[in-house]
Amino acid sequence: MEAKAHECLRQMFGTDAQFLEGQLEAIKAIFEKKKLLLVQRTGWGKSVVYFIATKINRSMGKGMTLVISPLIALMRDQVENANKLGIVAETINSENEINWDAIFTKIEADLCDLLLVSPERLGNEDFLKKMPWRKVGMFVVDEAHCISEWGHDFRPDYQRIVKMLSFLPSNIPIVATTATANERVTHDIKQQLGEDLQVMRGNLVRESLKIQIIHMPSRAERMAWIAENLCKMPGSGIIYTLTISDAEHLASWLRMCGYAVESYHSASKNRENLENKLKANEIKALVATSALGMGFDKPDIGFVIHFQRPQNIVNYYQQIGRAGRKLDEAYIVLLVGEEDDEICQHFIESAFPTQDEVSLILRAIERSPNGLRFTDLLSVVNMPADKVEKAIKYLSVIECIKKDRSSYYYPTFRSWKPDLTKSELIKKKRYEELQKMKEFTTTKDCYMKFIVEELNDQPGEPCGKCTNCRKTLYFPDKVLNTDLIQEAEETLNAGFTISPKKKLGNSKNPYPNEVGKAMTLYGASKYGKYVQQDKYEVGRFREELVEMAAQFIKRWGILTPTTWITFVPSLRRPNLVKDFAQRLAKKLGIPCVEAIVKSKNVAEQKEMNNYIKKYLNAMESFDVPRNVPNGPVILVDDVVDSGWTFTVCGFKLREKGSGLVYPFALATTKGGFSYANE
Repeated sequence: MEAKAHECLRQMFGTDAQFLEGQLEAIKAIFEKKKLLLVQRTGWGKSVVYFIATKINRSMGKGMTLVISPLIALMRDQVENANKLGIVAETINSENEINWDAIFTKIEADLCDLLLVSPERLGNEDFLKKMPWRKVGMFVVDEAHCISEWGHDFRPDYQRIVKMLSFLPSNIPIVATTATANERVTHDIKQQLGEDLQVMRGNLVRESLKIQIIHMPSRAERMAWIAENLCKMPGSGIIYTLTISDAEHLASWLRMCGYAVESYHSASKNRENLENKLKANEIKALVATSALGMGFDKPDIGFVIHFQRPQNIVNYYQQIGRAGRKLDEAYIVLLVGEEDDEICQHFIESAFPTQDEVSLILRAIERSPNGLRFTDLLSVVNMPADKVEKAIKYLSVIECIKKDRSSYYYPTFRSWKPDLTKSELIKKKRYEELQKMKEFTTTKDCYMKFIVEELNDQPGEPCGKCTNCRKTLYFPDKVLNTDLIQEAEETLNAGFTISPKKKLGNSKNPYPNEVGKAMTLYGASKYGKYVQQDKYEVGRFREELVEMAAQFIKRWGILTPTTWITFVPSLRRPNLVKDFAQRLAKKLGIPCVEAIVKSKNVAEQKEMNNYIKKYLNAMESFDVPRNVPNGPVILVDDVVDSGWTFTVCGFKLREKGSGLVYPFALATTKGGFSYANE
């Protein structure tokens, strides 16, 4: 078997190829021990181990390898790499359902060596029925930390694996791989795959990485720093942000500065094309959220920059692990910002529903004899849509609910008791991880040593490459061209789009607003901080904001001889927006009409946690009691978040005879915190 492994390695990588320390031992363990958990550093070559094991298995006439893989980008890389090595690999995921039957036919004909599937497929009845389980000769769980609720990237569908194992032939090799599994996560993986799982751990130190950390609170300053230093970075790389909107705004700014960059996140429509551009060095960088993370393989990434501090050491290690895989050195720069804590705390609070929230969803379904759809649940429970979705996923995995073909959820009446203690312990653990990440950014010791200790590894000597070890900086810790900071600040005050909503709740909106504008970024830029201070501390918006808003609207180009202004009223601060709108109208020389009334004192919109609740709350809150001028109207509010207040008020204005409605807000929260973080 050892000779065959060396032969496969030479076929893959050339006659001079040698195994890295631990790779051959891992391949042997797969066939000798049958169950293996392989914990090795990013870029070590964990996939090479199961690729070679697959070739050996297939040469002995055994079945194909089935791999559970969490990200489509990761699957694309694995298919490409496997095919290069003479392994016939296919993938089944949500993006290629049209090809499923052809792939199953290929498997039945024994023409597929390796099949990659997403964990979500394990909950798909069609997949479970059509999958030729008897053809599986080895089973691999990639990024196995996703199994554990204690892991940084828990995926409930991974917990379907224990049931799926009963479908597989007995005594086939089972392999789990990850770069990040501490003792608690390892225990959870063993519970899924069996206590007889052998664990092999390697050294997690990444010797090629040169780490530097810079504390730079303001967004504008960090934007300027990247613009000033990106040209000094070797090759191409990745710039990570915590939020989608930061990825888009930073990419736009860097393009203005002359760089070939693109944004990349879960909502990007052309992700494969963007990945290929980076791989081909057609662009300097992808400005990406965590959607570009685990398993993305480009051996010559020369740098990784973080625009904001990640939530924990594990996420950070995974992301910097994209760099320097086949290079002697790669640069890693972490920029620490003033907004990092707020964003990370939001992620912790919304990452996964608490046991109480899961119980609330289950009770709602149990009390509905005709079943509930997803949108029905949003109107029943005041929870964010992604939390409701995760709760449904969790309850489906543990078989407490089921979904029919019409997408209605029903209870199975399988008993379930919430473990409130565990729920609180997991959240407490997340905050401890955040605190460790904050400590990392201020340590005077070796950065790599700190990382591997946090990952439960046993480090050797300090890395000798980070700025703490070298006692010198690789890049300046401040912006040298201060004009760049002012230019970046101006982009934060250049306006943010308020997109019109085409639906009212779940129905078509007959009167959608025009594309609106928010002038600045709430609490972030200079003027965004003015908005925050004046709203909560002063109680009146300063004249500078009125003048700036008037000039902004004039540049917008929406004024006509019949344009008028109205505003969103508030019972809590009745004069704040009213006073601002009246002063703005005077500056513009157009009338301000008090057209909208607050008909009921309901909860503030920011207390509503999903779009159905926000829509219903706004519909109940506002009314336009009489006909209004028929010219185009600028609808003014101080801060826009979800946009549902603008949507409902605009609809009601149009019902009472107004012309086109142009929403305008002093600031937006969404410009900085589009909390769909991937």
